[in-house]
Amino acid sequence: MKKKPIIIGIESSCDDTGVSIIQNRKVLSNIIIHQKIHNKYGGVVPELASRLHDQNIARAVQKAIFSAKIHRYQIDAVSFTLGPGLIGPLLVGASFAKSFSMGLDIPLLTVNHVQAHILSHFIQNSNINNSYPEFPFLGLVMSGGHTQIIKVNDFFKMEVLGSTLDDSIGESLDKIARMLGFCYPGGPMVDFFSKNGNEKKFVFSKPKVNGLNFSFSGFKSDVLQFIKKKLKRDNFFLKKNLSDICASIQNIIAEILLDKIEKAILQTGIFRIVLAGGVSANHKIRNSFISFSKKNKEFEIFIPKKEYTTDNGAMIAITGLLKYERNLFDSIHITPYSKFKTF
Repeated sequence: MKKKPIIIGIESSCDDTGVSIIQNRKVLSNIIIHQKIHNKYGGVVPELASRLHDQNIARAVQKAIFSAKIHRYQIDAVSFTLGPGLIGPLLVGASFAKSFSMGLDIPLLTVNHVQAHILSHFIQNSNINNSYPEFPFLGLVMSGGHTQIIKVNDFFKMEVLGSTLDDSIGESLDKIARMLGFCYPGGPMVDFFSKNGNEKKFVFSKPKVNGLNFSFSGFKSDVLQFIKKKLKRDNFFLKKNLSDICASIQNIIAEILLDKIEKAILQTGIFRIVLAGGVSANHKIRNSFISFSKKNKEFEIFIPKKEYTTDNGAMIAITGLLKYERNLFDSIHITPYSKFKTF
């Protein structure tokens, strides 16, 4: 019986060092080393991120191999994030992966970070449905760097239908969180405080953007002006209304996303929706899409389990495995890129 290939995935596009080992779509290990130093700066400092990836990556790989209960010589290929992301951290991951590939004389597989978020749904039991989405489907990617609606025809046949024209949803939530006095990363704090709030108490403007594109800059400015205006009248306004403000912000964001997805469904005739990216861990967005699918029985909604929402090595490893099965290997001379490229 032929051995099922074992793939190691290395993720270093931002501030988390993620390493995972996968065999037959099953996660054998999934190690993430977080960089907490960025909290005091209010955002990721690229130079610091690069240095810490350099310090952490070998340790993360060793831990992943140990946790998977395998020997490094059993690994059949190494996959790593080629882009998009911060170029310094990407170069650290690429250099290590190339050295690993050369040292063990195994193939190299490069991975598009956005594509990997979507393909994380093909890890065994990675979403709340515990099943794989059938093609074609619509992918809604929501993260700190990207907000996109992507038509997915096959594993490596994807088409971007809409993108953000300015800040991504994750970026906007972090900036709004800073206005509210939260430390970085602030998005999860907005989500936490929203759980006890009245989401209908405050109304914010919805951006008017044609087609399937997004814009969160105007929405973010509206929230800022609202806070400034209220604080002029009452210095304790935020303290007294924090949960209601957070809940109202999240309610509008969920409505914006659902409005765009409904347009995408009408435009494409595709009724399967896959959520992906760090912001898909947000409880309001998850619940809104679950309610949407319950009201519209013909729609299928795939929501990732929370460990597969934020950046992780498992999404890189599964994409690498899918490329390995199709002999889509890469050259040692390939170079990382920072900005999003078409698939």
